[in-house]
Amino acid sequence: MTAWRDVEQAEPEFARRVRALFDAHRHKTIATLRADGSPRISGIEAAFEDGELVFGSMPNARKGEDLRRDPRFALHSATVDPVEGSEAQWPGEAKISGRATAAGSIAEGPEGDRFHADIAEVVHTHLDEKATMLVVEWWTPAHGLRRIERE
Repeated sequence: MTAWRDVEQAEPEFARRVRALFDAHRHKTIATLRADGSPRISGIEAAFEDGELVFGSMPNARKGEDLRRDPRFALHSATVDPVEGSEAQWPGEAKISGRATAAGSIAEGPEGDRFHADIAEVVHTHLDEKATMLVVEWWTPAHGLRRIERE
């Protein structure tokens, strides 16, 4: 299992930037898979706790059912539009994908679900310093940190 602490240990500066994007806003978006295999997008709150990425699901929520049936997920930070003409100030967006592992009930209620992320990939998409190129950096446990730039 790959925990958030593994990303922090492998690439501290990259992990700091990704975490800052996730911590900047309370609400995130998660993609799960429905029983028929089609995607489901849901709002969710997630947190970094003791070196783990954790998130929950209220009782009887579809996303919790999806994750219990098929643990694959993709989590997306909030996306913020830059102010017109200030694209260089855009912090970018972050994504984490992997598999959710059940971690017991959420604190707010005994029937909710709590999940830990077994991380497969972490992505930070942003602009270069001159705001002329799109930069995509991604980390996987098998290949470490990679980077591409696009015009």
